[in-house]
Amino acid sequence: MRETGLKAKVVIVTGAATGIGRATARRFAEEGARVAGWDVQEDAAAEFLREIDAAGGEALFQRVDVTDVKSVQHGVQQVVSRWGAINVLVNNAGILRDAQLIRYKDGAVAGMMSDEAFDAVIGVNLRGVFLCTRTVVPHMIEAGGGVILNASSVVGLYGNFGQTNYVATKAGVIAMARTWARELGKYKIRVNAVAPGFIATEMVKAMPEKVLQSMCDHTPIGRMGEPGDIAEAYVWLASDRASFVSGAVISVDGGIVTGT
Repeated sequence: MRETGLKAKVVIVTGAATGIGRATARRFAEEGARVAGWDVQEDAAAEFLREIDAAGGEALFQRVDVTDVKSVQHGVQQVVSRWGAINVLVNNAGILRDAQLIRYKDGAVAGMMSDEAFDAVIGVNLRGVFLCTRTVVPHMIEAGGGVILNASSVVGLYGNFGQTNYVATKAGVIAMARTWARELGKYKIRVNAVAPGFIATEMVKAMPEKVLQSMCDHTPIGRMGEPGDIAEAYVWLASDRASFVSGAVISVDGGIVTGT
């Protein structure tokens, strides 16, 4: 079997403190990568470092706010200073602020998505991907290539009730990936997106049992995905095994699209 080619490669994973981000960082470490975990949750640093070390990788944890250009620039400078290059960027950081566009009841507007909720999600999920990628790409060009992976969602492909802001960002990062694949291919930089379905993160598992069962019922495979399922997709896309894959969107959803 062809090697992944990820040993000693330098990988940045945003939103690495928990869930899919943590699982992705750990999976890259198992391939022998050097992993920089970015998050605003500084209390996760010690556990993150122990976990990556135990998995066989070299670890760095940084408090980086992906919506702040100076924070992103400083984070990139630290990674390059320590390891000399950046080979893979996983744009995983994301937030939710759900609400209906307009909720109408008894002949009047009873609620709506606020400016603050819209702007917050756009800031992290879309602007953050733009800032991180724009800052990292020059270093990838200098290194002779690299891989950029954007976290989308199946809702970015098909829409979802009550998630105007979130869906817009998840569709947007697909469009970014396809555009960057065209722009950056000549520098041997591959760009792809991963679209998870229902994934059993800690946040999701805290939902009512009835909601969780509904998620499973709508997934043809009959279960929710695990963070590790998404991590495997990221590692494959970053590896030499996917060397001719760029501009693609990989759905990791248990067939949920056909079940809805």
